Amino acid sequence: MPSRKRILVTGGAGFIGSHLCHRLVEEGSDVICLDNYFTGTKDNVADLMNRINFELMRHDVTFPLFIEVDEIYNLACPASPIHYQYDPVQTTKTSVHGAINMLGLAKRCGAKIFQASTSEVYGDPTVHPQAEDYRGNVNPIGPRGCYDEGKRCAETLFFDYYRQHQLNIRVARIFNTYGPRMRPDDGRVVSNFIVQALQGNPLTIYGDGSQTRSFCYVDDLVEGFIRLMAASDDVTGPINLGNPGEFTIKQLAELVIDMTGANSELVNEQLPEDDPLQRCPDISLAKEKLDWQPTIELEKGLGKTIEYFRSVVH
Repeated sequence: MPSRKRILVTGGAGFIGSHLCHRLVEEGSDVICLDNYFTGTKDNVADLMNRINFELMRHDVTFPLFIEVDEIYNLACPASPIHYQYDPVQTTKTSVHGAINMLGLAKRCGAKIFQASTSEVYGDPTVHPQAEDYRGNVNPIGPRGCYDEGKRCAETLFFDYYRQHQLNIRVARIFNTYGPRMRPDDGRVVSNFIVQALQGNPLTIYGDGSQTRSFCYVDDLVEGFIRLMAASDDVTGPINLGNPGEFTIKQLAELVIDMTGANSELVNEQLPEDDPLQRCPDISLAKEKLDWQPTIELEKGLGKTIEYFRSVVH
């Protein structure tokens, strides 16, 4: 009988990581979920605890790890501005030291390794939509630099390990993702709007609401992860994973009010420093290399997300 594939998911108790763990456990892999619970929570994987092919480990990726695995998905890093700006030095360490430690583990084990990068490597883009060959417009000394530059440096490390040590790497640049298990307090626009609407509070729009985002439902994103890991070894990435459907922040706010049945008003506040005005992926490469594109429309995904938040917000 062939042995099960041993897969490590760092940040596995977080929003996206927990969805990935569920998918990998259901597929029959042995999954080690690693998290330090800075933004992740055991609740996200509680229903996996009695599964024989699931293991939960408390560990911080800024410290070395010595285990035996076949594949690594490196998702460990706070991803919302509220959380990554709380301790910006630690955010940079998580991206950089975490990448070094996980790459070292992959090198020792001969494991295939996936890096969850971000559309934030493009900064406040001057090109629209953003394709993988765009090098970005990032402020290295601004309040978002700890995350943006940390993730950019992690990509550098991945490709240097690929060139210097022939490591089998995969790099995905994740665009705005939403769905169940987002934290109510994470400060991201989808969770903010839904929580404010469910509590009957005004919806806070930063700026005039004309800035755009593209919203990818988490199940679509995880499918992209799985396909990128299964692709042939010459497909290293970076590959954009996101939904190219583009909406203004004001459109999203109005849709959330409509779908929750709230009587909330819209309130405008000052746009944060370096907040990108446009964010939309060019997913031509993902379509070509992975035969992947999102299938879940915003309204359907929002319905599932609102249902989740109704159960956790009081």
